[in-house]
Amino acid sequence: MNLPKRYLITAALPYANGLKHIGHLAGAYLPADIYVRYLRAQKRDVAFVCGSDEHGTAIPIQAMKEHTTSQAIIDKYHKIIQQNFEDLGISFDIYHRTSSPLHHETAQAFFKVLNDAGELETKETEQYYDEKAGSFLADRYIKGTCPNCGFESAFGDQCERCGTALSPDELINPVSTLSGEPPVKKKTTHWYLPLNRHEEFLRNWIVGEHGDNWRANVVGQCKSWIDGGLQPRAVTRDLDWGIKVPVAGADGKVLYVWFDAPIGYISATRQWAIDNNRDWQPYWNDKDTKLVHFIGKDNIVFHCIIFPVMLKLHGNILPDNVPANEFLNLEGDKMSTSRNWKLEMQDYIDDFVNKENGGGALVDALRYYLTQIAPETKDSEFTWKGFQDAANSELTDIFGNFVNRAMVLMHKLTHGKVPPLHTAALTEADKNMLAQLAKTKETVENLLEQYKFREAQFEVIDLARIGNRYLQGKEPWKKVKQTGENGQPTEAAQQDIDNTLHICLQTCANLAILINPFLPNTARKMLHMFKVVDKMLDWENAGKTKLLSVGYSLRAPELLFRKIEDEEISYQLEKLRNNSLAASVSPENKTDTTVTAPANNPQPPAFKPAIQFDDFAKIDLRTGTIVSAEKVEKADKLLKLSIDLGSEVRTIVSGIAQHFKPEDLSGQQVVVVANLAPRKMRGIESNGMILMASDEKGKLHFVRPQNKINPGAEIN
Repeated sequence: MNLPKRYLITAALPYANGLKHIGHLAGAYLPADIYVRYLRAQKRDVAFVCGSDEHGTAIPIQAMKEHTTSQAIIDKYHKIIQQNFEDLGISFDIYHRTSSPLHHETAQAFFKVLNDAGELETKETEQYYDEKAGSFLADRYIKGTCPNCGFESAFGDQCERCGTALSPDELINPVSTLSGEPPVKKKTTHWYLPLNRHEEFLRNWIVGEHGDNWRANVVGQCKSWIDGGLQPRAVTRDLDWGIKVPVAGADGKVLYVWFDAPIGYISATRQWAIDNNRDWQPYWNDKDTKLVHFIGKDNIVFHCIIFPVMLKLHGNILPDNVPANEFLNLEGDKMSTSRNWKLEMQDYIDDFVNKENGGGALVDALRYYLTQIAPETKDSEFTWKGFQDAANSELTDIFGNFVNRAMVLMHKLTHGKVPPLHTAALTEADKNMLAQLAKTKETVENLLEQYKFREAQFEVIDLARIGNRYLQGKEPWKKVKQTGENGQPTEAAQQDIDNTLHICLQTCANLAILINPFLPNTARKMLHMFKVVDKMLDWENAGKTKLLSVGYSLRAPELLFRKIEDEEISYQLEKLRNNSLAASVSPENKTDTTVTAPANNPQPPAFKPAIQFDDFAKIDLRTGTIVSAEKVEKADKLLKLSIDLGSEVRTIVSGIAQHFKPEDLSGQQVVVVANLAPRKMRGIESNGMILMASDEKGKLHFVRPQNKINPGAEIN
């Protein structure tokens, strides 16, 4: 196999307008990180670049919602998102910003090259204009009635209620979100990228050259776009937030965010090269560089059609592959910021990582489960029960159990040292296990090269599963009882014990190497137990059978993972339901004609999809008064509440212990879902659910009547 001279790996630039959820993590950043860690273990020349996308209308809109400036928004969320990635082990070589002067310079120069070469065209069109605000309106600055479902606050690009993609011209009774006034049409001139000129190139390049080695979903979506006929696409907009168009006569115009954002990969590479005294140009201009974009499926058109045309016209290399993932759903529903049906990276970090000593094992538990369910070919689903099963049944009971058993038996039966291998006494089972190491290495390597991360991770765990079966079959704890006259194991028994544990320990060393791209914290914890340096994790060592030296003393075993408890899962499910319910009944949910929101509600949720009255009528909401509260034994997050509902006192178990002290809750009024089916939590039957709202910091607050009301009052 002829390897490229260097690799440039990119992951989609996240918008710096809010927190990002685990669907984003699973879609682009985790698979990219796994691939990069593998390449680094292979000692290949690789640059892994990403950064915040800080232009476009999403930024000033968020600034309006938070009553601040666009600069303050990007400064806030760039820092948070960057830290989230670091906390979850995403190992970028650089995490850059499109607001940086270097990026502005790079994007403007890119535009000028295309414009000066005549590869862009200008045309005059009529667009909506707000006379009161004195500004042309981007699609998101226009609201009106959706022609599809009648929702009166649909945006100019999409209806938040029915999900239909729209254009501003389709809205009924459009108004400007800046002033609340109806906009007028006004002529304006913009620059366009004539994609229609490049259909033949794209068809030959995507379908012809890469049709057999790119993912079918990527090729299929691209082919559909091309077959439908490509149209010129505007590369400039009338806005005051963004990169100024660097030509005469373009006052008040900026580069369209879809045009400037992918150029962010180039500016990030330039900054990385400056920081590391490297030459950036070969990474974008040398055909011996392998460029790979990791994205979600909503970015396919930009990375497989638009950006390649831009790169070709600019004289850069084209991507070798674009392994786009499908979407990750959550507990049976699509993740939605507007409906608060999501699991943000920050939430997971707060609830699991920051509350552990280091939290590395629980970082790896999330990485493991997201890779196990990665939406590589179709949409997949995150469930908290699935997460618990993956962490407990596979990481703990298979991988962690094998490593722990091997280390414990080594300390018990061979004095804490790596025993010798007696080649003359090898059994068929021994030989098969040794052969399995090289076989697994080859299989995992081939799968990683094909971006099949789910299958590759399965093979690593399967090696631990095979190791467990091997160890169980050899039963060295029984062989130690086969003693001679001196009371010690016979020579044959001791040799079999030595061989078994030697092979198990070499298997553990291989597991550390193979699992490293997926679970880097776990790999390093294993190195600590083995008393070896990071160099052992070099990929060239995988498959070898002499990684741990005979007679070398190893540290005492440490558990690699811990079990995820039932109450932790119950807490997360209740938190998810509470947040979603709070979003659906929150007063801030009602949409105004102007883009405003309280400062403590960074992303006010939109209405849920329409339901029938009969559906709502099934929910029995009642006022209640907390009579008493106490902590649930051996459950850090659960409180047992006695709640007066007028006609009876109910026991409800709620995951709010980390937000409220039991002694402060007596007399508090709450809203209770009174007809929720009972369920047991830590052996206590819970008969209902209290409604909670979560602020931007994750702090829970009671949802309750404005004025005190008798317990048991029905809420309609």
